[in-house]
Amino acid sequence: MSPAPHISRFKHIAFTPRLVPTIAAMAALALTLYLGAWQQGRAGDKRVLQAQYDARANLPPLVLDAAANIDATATYRRGTAAGEYDASGQFFLDNKNDGMVVGYHVITPLKLANSSRYVLVNRGFVARGATYPVPPAVAVPATTVTVNGMLANPNSRFLELGKPQAAPTGNVWQNLTIDRYRAHTQRDVLPLVLLAAPADAGLIAQHERPDARAEKHIEYMLTWYSLAVTVVVLWLVVNLKFRQPSIQKS
Repeated sequence: MSPAPHISRFKHIAFTPRLVPTIAAMAALALTLYLGAWQQGRAGDKRVLQAQYDARANLPPLVLDAAANIDATATYRRGTAAGEYDASGQFFLDNKNDGMVVGYHVITPLKLANSSRYVLVNRGFVARGATYPVPPAVAVPATTVTVNGMLANPNSRFLELGKPQAAPTGNVWQNLTIDRYRAHTQRDVLPLVLLAAPADAGLIAQHERPDARAEKHIEYMLTWYSLAVTVVVLWLVVNLKFRQPSIQKS
C-alpha cells in the first residue's frame, strides 16, 4: 500500500496587498485610532471632573446670604439658606418622575434673610392628582426657615415646541432656566437651585448624583478601537489568496 498523499497547505496561501484596499484600510484605521484616542482623552478629562465633583460634595456647606457670590463652580456643593418663602412665586415643573409616578417638582423662591436676593428651592416631588393639568395644592411655610441641600444647575437641555424662550404662563412650567426666571419675574435670584433635603412634608426630596459620565467615553473608546481591529482583519482577509494545493505522492 502506498503512503497517504502529502498536502502542502501553507505554501498555497498568498498575501498580495492591493493598492486600493490598502489605502482605504489605512485611512479607516487612522480615523478609528484617532477617534479612539480622542475618546480616551475625553474619558481622562471626565475622570478629573468627577474627582472635582466628589471633592465639592465633601466641602463645608456654602452659606447663601446677602453676600453670597456663587457661580457654576459651586454646582454639587452643599448649601444652606435662611429666609422666607415667597408663596406668590411658587411654580411647578411638569413631566417629572419618581420611579413610575409622574408629577411635578415644586419650585419656590426663598427670599434670603436681610437681603433682596432670592434662591430658587426645589422643595421636592409631588404626584399629579385628579385635577390634572391643574397641579395639587402645596402649602408654603409662612415662617422663617432654614433650608439645607445640594446646589444644582436646572436642566437647560431640553426640546421646546413653539417659540423658543417663550414666557411661561400660569404656575405650571415645562422647563426652567435661571435667565428665563429672572426675566419673567424680575427677581434677583442666585444662578443655582437648592435641592432641599430633607423635603417638606408631603414632598419627596430630589437628589442629583454628580456624574461626569466618564464611562460613556470609555464605551465610545472601546467601540472605535474594536472597529480599528475589524478594519485590520478585513484588510487581511481581502488580500489573502488561496490556491488549490497540489497533491504530491511519495
